[in-house]
Amino acid sequence: MRDILTPARTAAAELRRLFEPTPLQRNDHLSNRFGADIWLKREDLTPVRSYKIRGAFNAMRRVLDATPDQDTFVCASAGNHAQGVAFACRHFSRKGVIYMPVTTPRQKIDKTRIFGGDFVEIRLTGDYFDQALSAAQAFCSEAGAHFLSPFDDEDVIEGQASVGVEIVEQLGRMPDMIILPVGGGGLSSGVKRFFEGLGAQVAFRYVEPLGGASLTAALQAGTPVTLPKVDSFVDGAAVARIGARPFEALADVDPAHVLLAPEDRICITMLEMLNVEGIVLEPAGALSVDVLPDLADQIAGKTVVCLTSGGNFDFERLPEVKERAMRFAGHKKYFILRLPQRPGALRDFLEILGPDDDIARFEYLKKSARNFGSVLIGVETTRADNITALFARMETAGFDFRDVTIDEALANFLV
Repeated sequence: MRDILTPARTAAAELRRLFEPTPLQRNDHLSNRFGADIWLKREDLTPVRSYKIRGAFNAMRRVLDATPDQDTFVCASAGNHAQGVAFACRHFSRKGVIYMPVTTPRQKIDKTRIFGGDFVEIRLTGDYFDQALSAAQAFCSEAGAHFLSPFDDEDVIEGQASVGVEIVEQLGRMPDMIILPVGGGGLSSGVKRFFEGLGAQVAFRYVEPLGGASLTAALQAGTPVTLPKVDSFVDGAAVARIGARPFEALADVDPAHVLLAPEDRICITMLEMLNVEGIVLEPAGALSVDVLPDLADQIAGKTVVCLTSGGNFDFERLPEVKERAMRFAGHKKYFILRLPQRPGALRDFLEILGPDDDIARFEYLKKSARNFGSVLIGVETTRADNITALFARMETAGFDFRDVTIDEALANFLV
């Protein structure tokens, strides 16, 4: 690994051609809640609403400095890196071929087209990022184009490290702790290396989505490994394999300093930031804020910087986010009820409901049985304790039921 201090500072200076430093804002709500001095580094407020523009711009700038005739750049991205590359292609007037998973939110695809204009071509390939990555790399070999890695590239890492440059300049002192989201590792490794290069005594905590914990797996194995399965909900950080170059900088991280954020809990954080603070965060952008309760004892009285990495949220997904948040909080449950096929059976069940319990789903699954019928029921309420009390009353009344809320196979099929 080469020295990162000078390249990161140069990248930060060059980025001023595109946008001013993103805000570093003290958040009173979170500071009061956790008894700490909490600041948000608002990477969701770059021109492409994520930090990815930093690495994409810096890498393209470095390539063109060395090879001015390079005319085509290629990338693979779940959305944010694609937008950064598209923005940079238009800035440098270079052609970009961008591979994105078919499952990428429409909002990110459309914004990539807007940022790149006539300079980019978008190719939707595969269901997951790694499938799009393979297709992009194969095309590069055939076309002689330059591949812009989303994270496994020294120039990209140095561009992401410019975040650290801005934090130091804006805060005017060293924070006690920086909380960094981790996907492929470009951002976290860049910021970590920058502060280590300064000799700063800053603690780091790293956050991965529970369904895409590639850093955790790499630390356990001592080398990057490919996860057999990835939950794509946190699409900005759902990477099956951490980059080799980022892991060189992260290999000495204490596994206890890597926290896992459940996807459904992230939904609660997204809604809280939207409703309380008016801040729109995508799932990956909420990772650093989501783990604050897990760190409450460690951050009390400390100056903490949370990096909100992106705000490319498609509001068509809001109903899904609300649904997942309610399930995780215990405010919504789905269960299969075996209802006796006799007059008054449904009324008996309805009378068990509490004053704050609302039926949000009612569907017969099987009505051909002579004595019993299976019913899928969804109940919403105001407190998790209400669901516990409802289930207790159902058991006392002799109702036969099965909670399928957290049964992934059944919930995906039925709900």
